[in-house]
Amino acid sequence: MKENFETKKGKVKAWLLSGKTITSWEAIEMFKCTRLSAVIKDLEDRDGLKIDRVRIYEDGTNYTTYWLKEEE
Repeated sequence: MKENFETKKGKVKAWLLSGKTITSWEAIEMFKCTRLSAVIKDLEDRDGLKIDRVRIYEDGTNYTTYWLKEEE
């Protein structure tokens, strides 16, 4: 099946495959993707990507940063 990098999921996937990290706010700003955690789950479950995450607590708020796990 041909990859569709024009969908929100496809754009997030391409971003992660390029070696970059992403947060929910970045996904909203860049791709108008308001449900990043759902996209990440789909990329893990359906596409088999191994995605790592860290929750950051800062200035009274918290958010999660996602990136592709490095091959061991």
